[in-house]
Amino acid sequence: MESIVYDKAFCFAVRTVNLYKYLTTSKKEYAMSNQVLRSGTSIGANIKEALQAQSKRDFLSKMNIALKEASETEYWLELLIQTNYIDKEQSTSILNDCKELNKILIAIVKTTKDSLK
Repeated sequence: MESIVYDKAFCFAVRTVNLYKYLTTSKKEYAMSNQVLRSGTSIGANIKEALQAQSKRDFLSKMNIALKEASETEYWLELLIQTNYIDKEQSTSILNDCKELNKILIAIVKTTKDSLK
């Protein structure tokens, strides 16, 4: 099944894994990098599950989880920037990708909720 949001989330997960590798090897930062790795890769996993949902309500539930994970990831990225573990200029692209995923997921969740009314 083709899914633009899944493709974007998968590419984002790859970037998150690479960020994790950078943070743990170059910066010796393990706590926040582990958090961003978990939430950043979870977005796509939940979208993948949603695409195989058994019902519209199941789909909504999984997409809601993906949205929560995307919001959490945005938090960790902002914290890593504010604590100078990642450079603001270098991190603009990954943060923008995360915000874009959030916007897409918000729209999917809202549209799905409306269709269930």
